[in-house]
Amino acid sequence: MAEINKYWIFAGEASGDIYGARLAEELRSLAAASGRQVEISGMGGPMMKQAGINILVDSSELGVVGLIEVLKHIFKFISIFFFLIKKAEAERPDAIILIDYPGFNLRFAAAMYRRKIPVIWYISPHVWTWGKKRIPKLARYCRKMLVIFPFEPEVYANTGLDTVFVGHPLVDIVALRHNQSIERDPDTVLLLPGSRGMEISRLLQPMLGTALLLSRKHPNLKFVISTPRKKILNHCKEILEKFAAAHAKEKLPEIQLVCGDTAYWQQRAGTGLAASGTVTVESAIAGLPLVVAYKLNFLTLLVAGILVRLYRGFFTMVNIIADKQIFEEYLQWKASPANLAAAVERILPGGERRQEVEEQMKDVVRMLSGGSEGACRKAALECFSFVMEENKRKLLEQGKQ
Repeated sequence: MAEINKYWIFAGEASGDIYGARLAEELRSLAAASGRQVEISGMGGPMMKQAGINILVDSSELGVVGLIEVLKHIFKFISIFFFLIKKAEAERPDAIILIDYPGFNLRFAAAMYRRKIPVIWYISPHVWTWGKKRIPKLARYCRKMLVIFPFEPEVYANTGLDTVFVGHPLVDIVALRHNQSIERDPDTVLLLPGSRGMEISRLLQPMLGTALLLSRKHPNLKFVISTPRKKILNHCKEILEKFAAAHAKEKLPEIQLVCGDTAYWQQRAGTGLAASGTVTVESAIAGLPLVVAYKLNFLTLLVAGILVRLYRGFFTMVNIIADKQIFEEYLQWKASPANLAAAVERILPGGERRQEVEEQMKDVVRMLSGGSEGACRKAALECFSFVMEENKRKLLEQGKQ
């Protein structure tokens, strides 16, 4: 009978759900090629479930940001946390792979360290931006760190933590779903206000104001708001209806609401305006020039100190990777319709920054590549090899007893 290895994969946000699904697929492929079987369970969303992972906790609505937002859900998080600890003690997986989501995952890593269950961290928390005190904890609790940005290994230098740059999984994912039949429409502007309710509440209104300003100068422009799921779509619809009512005397541009179709529109649209997050990297890989905006709860902003802790001077990941501004970015009060509209104009087809941004996005994709084997495969190989080595070590120890 083939040997069975147990992996747990934890993803707390929509992006991690995508990465966890791809990781599971590659782990199964590696196991089958070597005559082994795998059982994969975890915390995740629809993509991980679709990939055949046994979902212990559905994390679809756990992706909250900010101190106030987390406090509202604290008892839910505590209940999930202790449920998973009890489950891990009973099942003792060969490895637990934690994907980003540091507020929850770092505490869980500490609990697993005390119980001698090995942890692999896939996709480092942004400890270079804030939370540098977490670095020694990560080095202590984790057996391996798989990073997706080329500058990250230096962050963990001299910690003793086995850190490997595997490349960004989105490079593989975007390449797989690329459809050559889709042509860009230079007159379509894609609005990506986020995947969380609080992001939508803070960002969609200024984005709609931006669309209104742009349409006055460029009446040919059409706008598409892309959302990840129905709940967010409905939230956007409510805000759009209120905005339309408040501007009833003005001619609003064409604004289409879509759900679950962001990948298509990243190839179809000519230009974009997005919330800061993974979607900015995804858009760069897909070749969609963006302007980026973000707003935080004021108390969260004070606690985070984000204004004085910007890594390399930026908060947009594409700019951090390149160590220069590619996507213009606007934080808090600076994310006004006037500022955003002017920035979008500069990257519209024929705009003064358009060609420069298109070339620099290609440079970022090259920097994020995981090599010939691909980022997802490379990450799975690291996890698979780790478990194989651990099994050998345990057998040797048993033989000595």
